[in-house]
Amino acid sequence: MSSISDLFDSGFQKRNQGHFAAIVKVAMSDSVITDAEQDFLNRLARRLDISDHDYQEIVKNYKNYPINPPSGYDARLDRLYDLSRMVYADDIKGEDQVVLLEKLGIGLGFKSDNVKYVIDKALHLASQGVDRDDFIDEIKNMNR
Repeated sequence: MSSISDLFDSGFQKRNQGHFAAIVKVAMSDSVITDAEQDFLNRLARRLDISDHDYQEIVKNYKNYPINPPSGYDARLDRLYDLSRMVYADDIKGEDQVVLLEKLGIGLGFKSDNVKYVIDKALHLASQGVDRDDFIDEIKNMNR
């Protein structure tokens, strides 16, 4: 018989695997994973507690995983906050940082015609070390 914590851990792990698979699929959208993207994926897998076996399976079969961006705008901003902080903290610098986050932003459901502006703002806010609430508020109100 499973405990509630086992069910939660299983569901949490499946969400992490799905999140990781979506990021791999986005990274592969141009059929190239740069060294910086590969390093980021490796660190992200560790942070999301993705096993080596699951990592290899996801990377090998990334096309089999649907990209399910968060349905709500706040959920997208929340995920962007986490990803922006990870990319910034991982010392991915310059153009690689921007390109990776732009790909991820599009995968999260941001429109391609304004993703550059959203990512520029997100990286600026990550560099300032703002908290989640301020990040979300700043992104929501960046055009006002």
